[in-house]
Amino acid sequence: MILTVVILLVVLLAFGLLFVPIQIYIDTDTLQYFVRIKGLAKASLEPDKKELLRIRLKVLFFERFFYPIRKSSKPKLPKKKVKNKRRMKFGNMVRVIRSFQVRRFVLDLDTGDYIANAKMYPVFMLFNHYGASFHINFEDRNRLLIDIRNRPFRILKSFINY
Repeated sequence: MILTVVILLVVLLAFGLLFVPIQIYIDTDTLQYFVRIKGLAKASLEPDKKELLRIRLKVLFFERFFYPIRKSSKPKLPKKKVKNKRRMKFGNMVRVIRSFQVRRFVLDLDTGDYIANAKMYPVFMLFNHYGASFHINFEDRNRLLIDIRNRPFRILKSFINY
């Protein structure tokens, strides 16, 4: 009886993880760059005083910092080249990319050239009619905000529905 309850809970947990949202968020105005699996994990890029860049990884209640640009003190051993036999086909890659939803896209751009800004203004006004927010400004202000979301179920479905 207890074994069936445990197996049922594990199956329900695995099934529930298929519907947990995955979010990719980039905002150059507030300097927020992160990938999040809602309620489980979050990996964010942050500026650091000592190093150029650090990665903050939070998994449930565990938090860890990584410095990807720092040189390691361990000597590097030559690696053997292993031929990767499994490669993702282009069609599969396109289907996985199409499974993502762009929830929010904002581009506020100033090229620094008034003539180029004036030429891009009508094009950006045309793009505004397709759900995104494109702006040309003449005030030296640049901003990019992207909020992309997906669920593991939809990624899995893109592989199955060929």
